[in-house]
Amino acid sequence: MSPADQELLDAAMALIKQRYAVGRHHIAAALRTQSGKIVTGLHLDTYVGRASVCAEAVAVGQAMAQIGAADPITDIVSVRHPRPTEQNQKIQVVAPCGICREMLRDFAPDARVLLADEAGGLKAYAPSELLPLKYHRQP
Repeated sequence: MSPADQELLDAAMALIKQRYAVGRHHIAAALRTQSGKIVTGLHLDTYVGRASVCAEAVAVGQAMAQIGAADPITDIVSVRHPRPTEQNQKIQVVAPCGICREMLRDFAPDARVLLADEAGGLKAYAPSELLPLKYHRQP
């Protein structure tokens, strides 16, 4: 794992450690832009599941609001905090959901999505590898 990847992972882990709340926040994401800026986002869980917002979407929205598309997203990683009842209490890297994969194809098509590998490190994937058959609007 490169120092830059570790720095991004550390940012996501620090956020979820600080803000984890049962039934509210259990996933955090951190992204890096081409200029090196790191932006984080926190999962917003709601009682009505359809109204929940993923950490990746919050981070991308923050990046677009704070920085804009002129500084493209180059890397993103998401982590999950275990619930208190889970035996394994280690924070782990998780893959983005299908909706977030669509969003990353739209807003960060050239980014590296960092996922855990079998050796305990990180492996980078393109959004197109995670979602090979993207939905396209008809002209």
